[in-house]
Amino acid sequence: MMVGSCLSLQFGAALAVQIFPVAGSWAVTAARLAIAAALLLLLVRPRVRGWSREQWKSMAALGFALAAMNGCFYAAIDRIPLGVAVSIEFLGPLVLAAVLSRRRADVGWACLALVGMVLLGVESAVHATSLDPVGIMFALFAASFWVLYILTNARVAATVPGTGGLAAAMVIAAVCVLPVGMMQGLTAFADPETLALATVVALLSSVVPYTLELAALRIVPRNVFGVLLALEPIFATLAGWLLLHQAAGAIRLTAIGLVIAATVGTVLTAERVASVPARPEVEAV
Repeated sequence: MMVGSCLSLQFGAALAVQIFPVAGSWAVTAARLAIAAALLLLLVRPRVRGWSREQWKSMAALGFALAAMNGCFYAAIDRIPLGVAVSIEFLGPLVLAAVLSRRRADVGWACLALVGMVLLGVESAVHATSLDPVGIMFALFAASFWVLYILTNARVAATVPGTGGLAAAMVIAAVCVLPVGMMQGLTAFADPETLALATVVALLSSVVPYTLELAALRIVPRNVFGVLLALEPIFATLAGWLLLHQAAGAIRLTAIGLVIAATVGTVLTAERVASVPARPEVEAV
């Protein structure tokens, strides 16, 4: 299920890139979020009348994070290869783990991922096909908004029961991106073929991976889930190569490998620390 989630998500992103020349990355983001929100509302049918003001604030924050994260990520893959963008985006959770942790290991893993990003810069400097700096900037923004997504998603999960909060947040995200999408070419989705492709993107990039990940979390431990999540840069590179003809050289593959190693290392060392029993305190005489 996790492999299916990673494949679905990254191949959905590769399909989205093919719509960018017609509608633009932000218009595709708005269409994807709107279609995904409509599908989730039909499936979940959240009971919104009983939600408090604090719950709505949490969902609004999550919706903004979803809008900014997805919009910046699509703007990034419009300019730089898919595998590179996903690897840069992974810096967000890694840096968050290093900041929130007091363990040197987490800082070391984050530094290893940063070494991978330096290698991408070296590749951009020594090769004729340099990476677009604007695309790198959008990928870094996506990484930072992924951090916000993690924090706000945890808040919604703690305050809103079920998946109704996610459905409402997806609607808010679509509304946030809609004005930018309309300026960039949202009318392109009046074409039935473009709309059908956008629907497939929404299914592959939102509905299918979210469903599979929720099902997987009920079966596998969280540490296994986190390790399998590190497969995303691999599948992103594969999807970019198969669908977008984006080649990856030795330096780029090494950089992506370092990010994957940092992700796996962060999860495994955190699990090892959690499995060590706490030292019993000596009772006072």
